Amino acid sequence: MNGSALVTGGAGFIGSHLAGRLMDEGWRVLVVDDLSTGHLDNLGEARARGRIKFHQLDVRNEEFCAAVEHFAPDVLFHLAAQTSVEASMDDPLHDADINVLGTINVLEAARRVDAERVVFASTGGAIYGDNVKLPAKENYAKHPGSPYGISKKVVEDYLRFYQATYGIDYVALGLANVYGPRQDPYGEAGVVAIFTRLMLDKKRPVIYGDGLQTRDYVFVDDAVDAFVRAAGIGGGKFLNVGTGLETSVAQLFNAIAEEVGFAELPVFAEPRPGEPVRSVLDPGAAMKALHWQPWTGLEEGLAITVEWFRKNR
Repeated sequence: MNGSALVTGGAGFIGSHLAGRLMDEGWRVLVVDDLSTGHLDNLGEARARGRIKFHQLDVRNEEFCAAVEHFAPDVLFHLAAQTSVEASMDDPLHDADINVLGTINVLEAARRVDAERVVFASTGGAIYGDNVKLPAKENYAKHPGSPYGISKKVVEDYLRFYQATYGIDYVALGLANVYGPRQDPYGEAGVVAIFTRLMLDKKRPVIYGDGLQTRDYVFVDDAVDAFVRAAGIGGGKFLNVGTGLETSVAQLFNAIAEEVGFAELPVFAEPRPGEPVRSVLDPGAAMKALHWQPWTGLEEGLAITVEWFRKNR
């Protein structure tokens, strides 16, 4: 499938990779980003592949709806979000304002243009909570332990409402810990980017907790592949996008250190509130529905990521 696509948060890490992939496949693409965390430089490769429209807008504003109406996309890829669990614990109102009210505005825009589908970037890491059998499956009860996870869970009900009431089809992708080139190592970044940048700068990364907490790490190109496939499937589904493999933070530290050539030990600090102790997703439903695979192994993905950071320091 191709046509016209809106990518909110499209100047961010995952969004910019998605915009580039859509350009490669012949879509007309509008990127909307308020640049609070995204960077125009991230869209350099996508812009080199063809004409891409960009508007610096907040998805919560009426101007956003007007821009969407003018462009009239077939599919809305909604990735704009407040993504930090820690920040959501500190300011749940701000988290809900962006992640819930912002998403409602995106859905309103989709309704106005009679869009075919919304593909929503949810979370697989923060939505299930700690007391769940692993690897987590989509039919398990969701008991998120942070306002961030709660906001993503709430959005599922809005997606179902807009589908039932206005016929706006959707797919929600429960993303594992996505990593890869262009991930911002500053601010609210993923652990792979943070560790890689610090090690390349000869600085000791901090591990919050004992390092035994686990995550499911999926490479950005594979995550983007799931978004593109979801655009042609629909069906009101929530699908996990992960590898099914559990990796501890200590194991991740050692793997990145080996790739970088970093010989020092990490610094240990108190665990962060709201963060799950273990998280790993069962990707079986996405494999079946999307004919998708997590093609890139962690060793290969880390090698690509470290090489990118070496060249873009």
